[in-house]
Amino acid sequence: MAGGAVVYAREPDLGAAEFQAVLVASGLAPRRPAESLDRLGRMLAGADLIVTARIDGRLVGVARTLTDFSFCAYLSDLAVARDVQGLGIGRRLIEETRRAAGPEASVLLTAAPGVEAYYEQIGMPRVAHAFRYDRAV
Repeated sequence: MAGGAVVYAREPDLGAAEFQAVLVASGLAPRRPAESLDRLGRMLAGADLIVTARIDGRLVGVARTLTDFSFCAYLSDLAVARDVQGLGIGRRLIEETRRAAGPEASVLLTAAPGVEAYYEQIGMPRVAHAFRYDRAV
């Protein structure tokens, strides 16, 4: 783990290779199309808000969100490298996402299986009524 301060920023031009690296480092890669830089690039290009966390220049966390900045923000990807988990980076990425989305937008996400307790622990309210169609590919 690096020893520098965590720097948070909006990075609309984040590259697919760095995004891929943090997905792998976080353990989220099996749940995303991490093997395809093209698809990751399209995911980044289609995002309205990308908030990053870096330590000594290394990307250690990312929050990728689709939003209208006025009503709803879907935090599609929240990834923090395993070697820096437990430092509050995920919580801060969510806070920065909420701040950037604005006070009129609600933030929602779908938790990966097994990490629901994390969101409860940081005080994110659970939503009971949600539905989804899975991807065909």
